[in-house]
Amino acid sequence: MEIFEIFWNEIINFFGITNFFQILNTGAYDSFLTYDGIIAIIQPILPLLLILEFIMGMVHKKTQTKVYQTVFLIYIFNRFIGRFIAIAMTAICIGLFQKYAPFQTTMTWYWFVYGYIIWEFAHFIYHYLGHKVRLFWCLHATHHTPEDMNLSVAHAHFFLEAPYADVIRTTICILLGVHPALLFTIMFVDGTYGTFIHVGENLMKDARIGFLYKLMLTPSHHRVHHARNPLYIDTNYCNLLNVWDKIFKTYQEEQKDIGIEYGITREINSGNFIDVYFGEFIALFRDVIEAPGLKNKLAYIFFPPGWDHTGNHRTAKIIRKEYIAQVRK
Repeated sequence: MEIFEIFWNEIINFFGITNFFQILNTGAYDSFLTYDGIIAIIQPILPLLLILEFIMGMVHKKTQTKVYQTVFLIYIFNRFIGRFIAIAMTAICIGLFQKYAPFQTTMTWYWFVYGYIIWEFAHFIYHYLGHKVRLFWCLHATHHTPEDMNLSVAHAHFFLEAPYADVIRTTICILLGVHPALLFTIMFVDGTYGTFIHVGENLMKDARIGFLYKLMLTPSHHRVHHARNPLYIDTNYCNLLNVWDKIFKTYQEEQKDIGIEYGITREINSGNFIDVYFGEFIALFRDVIEAPGLKNKLAYIFFPPGWDHTGNHRTAKIIRKEYIAQVRK
């Protein structure tokens, strides 16, 4: 019976409905108007949309079931392996660096705007490094392997990526004065929106969201980020605000005449858990072993994916530059 209880608790945790039911059981419905109550209402929405998205895909026969199957295995694996690591790293960074912040924000709307801009900057740095340093790409690549876009993709991550990401994001935010309470609020908002931008065409075909397309990053922008097309590759690193992508010239809009091809440039079996989860580490290990000399071995680890000791580089920057030059001819 204990195994069924564990299984049931995992389902409850996935749908995020524990707090919602607790409020219903107490009869204190006014609690839904508090911060915790609002979170209790919002948390179940995206998991329910994921289920609806899957059903719609089955109805219209436009569902890549292997994506859902592989992501489900990743989710289960991560629940057992990396359940508390990211939270622990966040707490450690707060304890280490908060005393060095030159000032402290408070829970006001203007500090929230400030904190969110700083959070997006920190997210940009982590995300950029995840694409430009091959070791970090090995942590991040699992998220890019699905060859279809849907809400389940938000759960496709290597278990060490969240700790690596949160060390960078938390450290930058804390050093720039974002109070921990405000930081956790921003993390919730950004995490919720960060899941939503993976919505697939089964629920939202045109994901530009009207006039908001010019003001913020929409699911359309994030579909571009997950594309392996030469024009789209390694663009749109932010989650909600597109300010940092525009500043660092990594912003790219979806083109109506260029269909998105999801996945990574390496040939991969996206239905194979081992290839999806460990494939980039295996490829890196082979390159390091075969590379001549310590300098080249280290270069494979820390230089961008696609770097080659022979000089035949096929990095994302080179691929995109060649494509743009070809189009302009």
